[in-house]
Amino acid sequence: MHVSFRNRLTFFFILLVVLPVIAVGIVGILIVRNAEETANDQRLDLAQTAASALSESSQENAAAVAQTFAQDDSIAAAIRAGNRERLQKRLNRLIEDGTARRARLDLQGETPIDVGPKDAVAPARSAIMDGSTTLGTIELSTVTAEQYSDLVQEVADVDAVVSQGDAVLGGTLPLSSTEGIPKRDDAEISDQGYQVRSVETTGFQDAQLTTRVLLSDDDLAQEISNRTLGIAFILIAFLICAFAFALTAARSLQAQIDRLLSAARALGSGDFSVEVPAEGHDEFAELGREFNSMARQLKTRLEELQLERSRLQETVKRVGESLGKGLDRDALLGIVVQTAVDGVGAEGGRVVLRTSENGAQPEEAARAGNVSSYLAAMMAAEAAAMANSAAAETQISGANALARPLPAPDPDEGMVGVISIARPGGAFTERQQELFAYLARQAAISIENVGLHETIQRQAVTDELTGLFNHRRFQEVMTAEVERVRRFEQELGLIMLDIDNFKRVNDTYGHLQGDHVLREVARVLREASREVDEPARYGGEEMAVALPQTGLDGAYEFAERVRTQIEALELPLLDGDGVLRVTASFGVAALPYSAKPDKDALVAAADAALYRAKRSGKNRTVKAE
Repeated sequence: MHVSFRNRLTFFFILLVVLPVIAVGIVGILIVRNAEETANDQRLDLAQTAASALSESSQENAAAVAQTFAQDDSIAAAIRAGNRERLQKRLNRLIEDGTARRARLDLQGETPIDVGPKDAVAPARSAIMDGSTTLGTIELSTVTAEQYSDLVQEVADVDAVVSQGDAVLGGTLPLSSTEGIPKRDDAEISDQGYQVRSVETTGFQDAQLTTRVLLSDDDLAQEISNRTLGIAFILIAFLICAFAFALTAARSLQAQIDRLLSAARALGSGDFSVEVPAEGHDEFAELGREFNSMARQLKTRLEELQLERSRLQETVKRVGESLGKGLDRDALLGIVVQTAVDGVGAEGGRVVLRTSENGAQPEEAARAGNVSSYLAAMMAAEAAAMANSAAAETQISGANALARPLPAPDPDEGMVGVISIARPGGAFTERQQELFAYLARQAAISIENVGLHETIQRQAVTDELTGLFNHRRFQEVMTAEVERVRRFEQELGLIMLDIDNFKRVNDTYGHLQGDHVLREVARVLREASREVDEPARYGGEEMAVALPQTGLDGAYEFAERVRTQIEALELPLLDGDGVLRVTASFGVAALPYSAKPDKDALVAAADAALYRAKRSGKNRTVKAE
């Protein structure tokens, strides 16, 4: 069968040019769709990770509260006395003041005391000790299943349901049972499709809890994206042009056909750097120019896909960094600022905070991108936001800045600072402002969470009555300082002091007066100490001070100075006129002079010196022998 040159040329043009381009377009569409499906899976995985991290964070908060409760001497005393009413009141107080949501006290051989709602989750457990004897166990939680589910929804933007077995404890979906809902698969709930991931946790009394995170089909990125439509549109447009140009390609010379086919083969192999010859003004030249335009657009689209993939990887990395730095305020603020800059297309951003050192004057805590070029506009927006306690946007010399205040946890305290972003050009869109507002709220929450953690850490090592370090902190410091003495051959002084006749003060004037005496003596001790010193309440009316890099004579001089200041105290009587005067006895020891480089030996040497000071008349300082 005879085939015309034009038909043959059209046939080869279709075979060598059109079909490869269709294949590239299909590959591009498949890449986009695969990226969208991957994004759905990554979103669910991130939500699962976030749910696990939030559960662990809630358990850490509960552990801190449980440990503080377990170390309370009055709790141990109430257990030894069998005073269940007092224990019940203490547990109720934890629930009433919001410190805990549910608390369960298990006592040896007795019925447990359990207060608070049964839907509390993420509990922590701490043993209540009396010396080496275990008196009981406190198990408590600071969050309910409903609160935990709401927090997961806020952080990960997915629904969450917490269940024990098939019974629902709480969640963001109106469910009474999880029967028929898988832990990891597709599910249909109330005629709505969901994808499900699960996190297994432990509840009260080691009950097995399951947290399901659910992403509805309406939220899944399954619709054809704009990029997919763009690729299809370009492909269709090119095919239309290609067939039109194929009809006139037979009029060109054979050399032009060979050159065109050679370039087409290169493009078909994925080499977008090859240029199709387009000299002249005939149809072949026009076809070459259109072909080159299509290749450049495909290359641009593929580069955009790669850029989107890089951004997704950077986002995942940033989420990982935020989980690893959950208690590092500066690091978290840096991540929030960088996310704000990237998310709204800004050039730079920063967070400024008010600190206790400089009062109301804010200081920069984190920055990202180019801040210097837009500093004037950013400072103006920050000042307006702080003055009006609301978002503010300013434009100065072509720079546009947007700022939002960071509210303090206590509304009466106003703001802790402000976050701002800037870029050249026009105002930020409504959607960009909404995203920025969300990130500002997250920054405020991060600051609050870190502050709460620091408060709990401080309470864990501080004696509540005197404000000095507690016995546990003192033991940790002594262990570290004695090890430093061993390694670097430094000096370490230790002072043990005991308030003289303190029992007589309690018996004569009451325990409130005795507490006042302890606080005042502790104040004198704290004010006399250096920053590197470690004053602590050793137990009862006995206190101690670790003096790094201080020898025996230096420790003795310090003790004498404190003893003189205590002797000079005039403490007003709480129940009437008059003043009360107290004295204290001191025992001083130091490494390497008074004992071998051992913590217990050093404490024993200082304690023995204190005992000799007591026996030799009190109100004096005695060096260890």
